[in-house]
Amino acid sequence: MTPFFGLLSVIEKLKGSTEQEVRIVLLGLDNAGKTTLLKSLASEDVNTITPTQGFNIKSVASHGMKLNVWDIGGQRKIRPFWKKYLENTDLLIYVIDSADKKRFEETGLELSELIDEENLKGVPLLIFANKQDLATASPASEIAEGLNLHTYRDREWQIQACSAVSGEGVQDGMNWICNNIVNKKK
Repeated sequence: MTPFFGLLSVIEKLKGSTEQEVRIVLLGLDNAGKTTLLKSLASEDVNTITPTQGFNIKSVASHGMKLNVWDIGGQRKIRPFWKKYLENTDLLIYVIDSADKKRFEETGLELSELIDEENLKGVPLLIFANKQDLATASPASEIAEGLNLHTYRDREWQIQACSAVSGEGVQDGMNWICNNIVNKKK
């Protein structure tokens, strides 16, 4: 099953009321793989990706559902603007480069600041521990421990090992999204 069809199956499971919209914000440091993940989900070519200057939006409509994914650049100069995109967010996806251990502390600080944002209070969090296809990647369990995810008690959260390039693990994350947005939106 391609990641795009996985996304469509999630949308179909989410459908309930007609024209229901789901707003997802996709964040993480630069070079974490956010745009690759988004393009993979949309069945687009992932071989020609350049750093996001600003943001990308992908919307997919299916059976009365509209899933709007906001992919916002992760460069240091863009991060202060992240909070401007958080209003009415139904789910936060945070992408981490599992192979870039030197930036774990930085990404952890950014994530904890996001979690404290009023507009994200109680919003479910999916962390994709990306680049698991690389030999130097840290396991998702080790990243979860380093980020102190067990202290996030005001929301549902999940860390999912994945490779945005191959699509491995992405469907599992999408299934988690489906289950949590369905519960939150009811």
